[in-house]
Amino acid sequence: MSRPSILVTRRWPVAVEAALSERFDVTLNKADIALDTGQLREALRAYDAVLPTVSDKLPAALFEDEAIRTKILGNFGVGFNHIDIAAARAKGIVITNTPGVLTDCTADIAMLLLLSVARRGGEGERELRAGAWTGWRPTHLVGTKVTGKTVGIIGFGRIGRAFAQRCHFGFGMDVVFHNRSAIDPMEAARYGAMQLQTVEDVLAASDFVSLHCPGGAENRHLMNAARFAAMKPSAFLINTARGDVVDEAALISALEHGTIRGAGLDVYEAEPNVPERLSAMDNVVLLPHLGSATEETRTAMGMKVVDNITAFFAGREPPDRVA
Repeated sequence: MSRPSILVTRRWPVAVEAALSERFDVTLNKADIALDTGQLREALRAYDAVLPTVSDKLPAALFEDEAIRTKILGNFGVGFNHIDIAAARAKGIVITNTPGVLTDCTADIAMLLLLSVARRGGEGERELRAGAWTGWRPTHLVGTKVTGKTVGIIGFGRIGRAFAQRCHFGFGMDVVFHNRSAIDPMEAARYGAMQLQTVEDVLAASDFVSLHCPGGAENRHLMNAARFAAMKPSAFLINTARGDVVDEAALISALEHGTIRGAGLDVYEAEPNVPERLSAMDNVVLLPHLGSATEETRTAMGMKVVDNITAFFAGREPPDRVA
């Protein structure tokens, strides 16, 4: 009996590629260049399983082909808004993701961004590397104190809670949050947090606003011009969720006009493209989607995909099925 044929769309950790190769007939993308629409269409025709990442866009049009062979998409990542779920489901394609294993590392990156933008770390490093630092002086790169400030969290799932824990117990911050469903106050108190009724309530109260909600149609441009105007002029935005949660044009305008003080971003609307006006700003810290980028986490994510597709082809329910 032949083994299922699998396409891995990007290079994965060596241990994960080895595990896949032991169990399946695997094709690797050795060039590690994102596949274009035509290549993805051919992949859906040629393989029993395709293992995509956030860099692979799978819109509805790709699933209109009558010759689709793929039975499962084993997504490498928690978010799956780069896949048209309804169109894939209509073709009978199962979709899985990799929740749980990247919680701490993504929360760490959110904390890194918050500290960096508050204390102007990015500006300082650029100045020093450029040879422009003239020495210590009392008014040089004066930033914002973090301890005792209020952080507002939009989305209180695993990552939002881990971030709240770091802010409250690590830095003595007050934590408020908005979540689409009610959280037991006793559970929220474990993280030093209090739930507020609306996003606007959180924005008005917060010195830092950190996004930890899913991407996709439901939350597209959740942060828009009106909501930036609802923030304090001294406040900072942190985004480690998904790029489409933020209207980048509105963010750029808010930063340029002083509607908010700064931003720390790890994700963007049209990755890997970042608007030049955003890149040119000193009051913005930019990272290249590093949320889960530790050896331990990326390997754990890959092994979750291995477990999901192994279960599927063995006739069992994949543990992390989302559709």
